[in-house]
Order: sequence, then C-alpha cells, then structure tokens
Amino acid sequence: MRLRHGGGETVHLGYCTNVHPAEDLAGILAQLDTYAVPVRRALDSDRLGLGLWLAAPVAAALAADEGLRRRLRAELTARGLEVVTLNGFPYAAFQAPVVKHAVYHPDWTTPERLAYTLDLARVLADLLPDDAARGSVSTLPLAWRTPWDADRADAARRRLDALAAGLAGIERDTGRTVRVGFEPEPGCVVESTGQAAALLAGTDPARLGVCLDLAHLACAWEEPAAALGRLAAAGLPVVKVQVSAAIEAPAGAVQALRPWVEPRFLHQTRAAGCGHAADPADPAYAADDLDAALAAALPGAWRVHYHVPLHAPPEPPLTATVPVLRAALAALFAGPVAGCDHLDVETYTWGVLPAARRPRDAAELAAGIAAELAFARDELVAVGLTSLGTGVLR
Repeated sequence: MRLRHGGGETVHLGYCTNVHPAEDLAGILAQLDTYAVPVRRALDSDRLGLGLWLAAPVAAALAADEGLRRRLRAELTARGLEVVTLNGFPYAAFQAPVVKHAVYHPDWTTPERLAYTLDLARVLADLLPDDAARGSVSTLPLAWRTPWDADRADAARRRLDALAAGLAGIERDTGRTVRVGFEPEPGCVVESTGQAAALLAGTDPARLGVCLDLAHLACAWEEPAAALGRLAAAGLPVVKVQVSAAIEAPAGAVQALRPWVEPRFLHQTRAAGCGHAADPADPAYAADDLDAALAAALPGAWRVHYHVPLHAPPEPPLTATVPVLRAALAALFAGPVAGCDHLDVETYTWGVLPAARRPRDAAELAAGIAAELAFARDELVAVGLTSLGTGVLR
C-alpha cells in the first residue's frame, strides 16, 4: 500500500513474507497466490507492497539470470503486488522447526553474508517500480554478540566497505539506488541505537543505515524520539522501519508468559532496568530466551522479543508494546520530510503463537495479515499520512 506524507513523499507499507516457508521461485509464486493476493483483496487495494524474503539460493539464481528477474517482476505486477524492500536478515531455512541462533549465520565477518546481500540488491534493482525513489534491504546487526573481538570487528568493517562499493556499482549499472539497513536486535553486537551510533557511524550514509524494528526498540526499553535523535546525530539514516510489537509483562505477572515458550525462535527477554545498564545484555536484566528468563526470575516488568499480531494483543495481564510503536511513528513523521519511506509489518511468528491464537489454515493467516496491515495503515493515517489508491484492481 502507498501513503503520502504531508511533505509530498510517497511512503510504502507492506508485509514481510518471511512468515512463509517457500525458498525457491515456484514456491514463492505459489505463496503470492495463497496469501498476498487474498490480503490485497481483503484490503480492497490496487497495490499491495511486499517485503519479500528470498533465501540465499534463490537470491543467487535470480541475481545471475536477468530473465528470471523479469519473470518475477511480471508475476508480481500481474497480481497487483510491488516490492521496494527485501528482508535480508535470515539467510535460509527461517521457518525450520528450530531456528534459534542459526538466524545470525553467516554474519558480517563472512564473504557469504556480503555476497548474499549484494545478490539481493541486484535483484531488487530490477524489481523496483519505475516510480519508486529507491529500494532497501534489511540485514542483521553485524553478528550475535559472542564471540566478538577486534579481529571480527575489523573483518566486518571491511565487508561493510565492500558492501557500500558494491551498492554504488549496482547503481551505476542500473540507475537504481538500493540502501542496506542494519537492524538492531537484542543479544546482537548492535542491540540498541546507542550501539548502532557507536559501531556503524562513519559508514557511507548514502548506502548504509539502520532498519528500525519497533519490537526490538521496545525490548531495549528505548524512548523512540530519543532513539531517532541518537541515530540522526550519528549520521545514520533510517533506511527501513519494521512495524512490529513485542510482548510486555508487568512486574509480578511474568508467569503468564509460560504458554508463549516455544522451540523455533529465540525470544530474548529484557527487564526494565536494562535501559540503564552499561551492557544491554547484562544478565541481571537480560536473558537470551524466554525460558531462560523465567528460570532466572528477572526483576520487574519484562519485554519479550516475540512479534505479536498488531491488531490482536495478548490476553491480560500481558500487553503488546503498541504505545512504543505509536510514539515511534509519530516521531518519524512529525517533520516536514518523512523520517522513512519504507515500512514493513513483520510478524513472522504466526505459526508459533499459543495454539488458541494460531491461524488454522492459509485463509485465516491471510485474514490476519490483512488485519495487521489495516491496523498499521490506520496508525499512519492517525499521524498525518494520507492513504492512496484503493479499489482499482481485483
């Protein structure tokens, strides 16, 4: 979906397809018909944006074959779908039975991560709508925090320099700009916007910046306006925003989180004091998964890295961090220029929600994604954007 900021910029809103398991072109095209087209129709929108996830093998195949890229673009267009952003965080197998720490590999110390990200940028340059200002790719925040040392930091910086050079080359070849956003996440080398400012400052701001995931921002107990100011002061653009919400449990009610423990994804947990700790992963306030947090009996209120459907918060006493989401959107779009023009709803956890909240079939999942997008659209309209283009293509 497209919206218009008061300053005249087009703002793109879509949903991230890493919720679906397809990892080859045939499977990706099938998921468009199973999910994306029904979502677009439910929203009565002429165009639906997708934050497409392409696993490394299919990304490499598309990057090497212009004909395949033309085919994918034609298939998207025929369905009323468009792509301005790709999710390049998971490398492969993101909906495997157990993902956990595997999602952080390969990391930015490796040539594989660089090659994958440049493949994505090459693909995106040919998928972008003709009138799109630019494209974006989100990626992991360098690496999981351990092991990490000076040698790894130097290797990662060399990869980032090569990434910026590769993106410049793609722009020369295609005439299209693609930027990469590093996504702070609990437990990683870059967990907070403060760490982003310290570790990513000095990179090429025309090519590299931050992907701000609003659930992660909440889990770091950061205040949105201050976080955005920190990034701006460091010269780091917000390349992309993932419109997401985490779970919050008030002090004394954390046992209500037990039904949310599950084996596929990490659910890093942060107690309120982590926002004032020198190390956001200080074990006095932090645990790397929800079961570990429950065993450690972290103090006070908790926020859990568990993306919950935006329109359907968990049952009390649990809540979702939607107030953080609202404050972030208000801060992003308060000025005369849009703070970011690429937004993705990224709830990849539908398949691991507690059984009573889990979609029973593809139709229910599509309906849930549509409801989330409608929620996100309405929140953007509430902060002053204008929704564009409905009801043309069925």
